[in-house]
Amino acid sequence: MNIHRPQTLEVGFRDSVNIMVDHAMSTLTLPEGMAENIRICNATYTVRFGVRLRGHFHTFTGYRAVHSDHMEPVKGGIRFATAVDQDEVEALAALMTYKCALVEVPFGGAKGGLCIDPNEWTEDELEKITRRFAYELIKRDLIHPSQNVPAPDMGTGEREMAWIADEYRRMNTIDINARGCVTGKPLFAGGIAGRVEATGRGIQYALREFFRHQEDVKSAHLEGNLEGKRIVIQGLGNVGYHAALFLSEEDGALITTVIERDGAVSNNKGLDIQALKDHITETGGVKGFSGGTFAEDGAAALENECDILIPAAMEGAINLSNAAQIKAPLIIEAANGPVTAGADEILRQKDCIIIPDLYANAGGVTVSYFEWVKNLSHIRFGRLQRRQEEMRQTSLLSAVEDITGRFFNDSFKTSYMQGASEVDLVRSGLDDTMRHAYQTTREVWRTEKNCPDLRTAAYIVAIKRISAAYSGLNL
Repeated sequence: MNIHRPQTLEVGFRDSVNIMVDHAMSTLTLPEGMAENIRICNATYTVRFGVRLRGHFHTFTGYRAVHSDHMEPVKGGIRFATAVDQDEVEALAALMTYKCALVEVPFGGAKGGLCIDPNEWTEDELEKITRRFAYELIKRDLIHPSQNVPAPDMGTGEREMAWIADEYRRMNTIDINARGCVTGKPLFAGGIAGRVEATGRGIQYALREFFRHQEDVKSAHLEGNLEGKRIVIQGLGNVGYHAALFLSEEDGALITTVIERDGAVSNNKGLDIQALKDHITETGGVKGFSGGTFAEDGAAALENECDILIPAAMEGAINLSNAAQIKAPLIIEAANGPVTAGADEILRQKDCIIIPDLYANAGGVTVSYFEWVKNLSHIRFGRLQRRQEEMRQTSLLSAVEDITGRFFNDSFKTSYMQGASEVDLVRSGLDDTMRHAYQTTREVWRTEKNCPDLRTAAYIVAIKRISAAYSGLNL
């Protein structure tokens, strides 16, 4: 079904999100005033602070936006980038609200950012800056395990989250749940196994679920499963790298093109993702990689022939200037907002299927939720039941062998008898979350007459849940 949504001018990230939300809301009957209540960003805090570095003060500007607190705590990453501004963090906070509602993670939506190029500073300097930023947020209760819980985003990772968690603990020495003030921490600081890979793993699980529904696969003019599918991926950072690695090594997909800052590298037989990642780490780019052909115009590679396109870099990568030239029949949005509202209209008219960001990259917040629960429960997942599971499975295999007189090989016995570790449980929980969320979304897509695509369906599911939550608050 093609419902025309007039969109002739390119708009910014925030307006793109609002256009997509408004379209979904137009298909719903909401209580009076509810649409505006859901749409608006509740509050945005701007903090400016100085840090003495290299002999004089440097002033930094940071933001923390709370889009919706229909559930608390609110959740959303903190990014370090020079492009960070109020509009960006508010758009990202809105996406977090809808994302959490869609995958049924009990958080409201938030986002934060610091306008900084982390590459310009040494590790010691970056720690001082991060701790001071955290201090400014913590003293305003904008970082708190029961109110506002950040996570990594672009330009940040486990290291920065450990600094933030330590700063919170120093300022709240008697808070027994201090470790739950932030997620995405390293294991030694209260993190959870599987968090680093979570968003990329979620992309894999989302694609696996899509390919389980052959009606949807045919809508993308594809067939079969992921094996042999040609994939172009933009951005080999944390998300793109893990998605590419898992899809190629575990599902047999061919990563034929990788696009990075300095250009693109292609190989029709499939790129060696780990070797390419090592090359990028060593040289800073894809140029010179011996396992593929280099092209300096990376943006043009988005238009390469492929089965699946995975934009895993910045918002707005696919826009009015290139949407008509995109050849991929299936796009999965690993980044936040990589397809603008105008491009979305063009691609939909070409019958391109888009698996939207608010579903596709929800793996990170899902596993962040698991980490938060772990921090509040003060126990590692699997600690209570793993050995009991192993003993039960061992007893069962022994009984079968005694009854039949036949024996299982050692490889099978080792695999079958092993109890679930923390990472096993995390992956199982993530897989279940991604499956259920897609099934709920596609049901709306396939049954609602005014729902033309998966993006609209995902927003419809999320908005209905947020509306129900607000209505239940009786404010």
